[in-house]
Amino acid sequence: MRSVADDLKHADRQAMARLSIEERITLALALGDADLDALQRARGIDRAEAVRVVERQRQSGRHPSACMRAVIG
Repeated sequence: MRSVADDLKHADRQAMARLSIEERITLALALGDADLDALQRARGIDRAEAVRVVERQRQSGRHPSACMRAVIG
């Protein structure tokens, strides 16, 4: 038996499959911008600091890199 969530996932996959590569890239970039905006508002920080926060989170748990520490702080 399919759930409402399954139906929504299926519809979402179909909608994504109909998009061109350029449209998918545009959507991905827009979603990333929206996430940065949400992070800025939630933490009361500017865009540059929000980008640094995301970069630091991407690196957490990875082996520290001296060059990355120099780039993102």
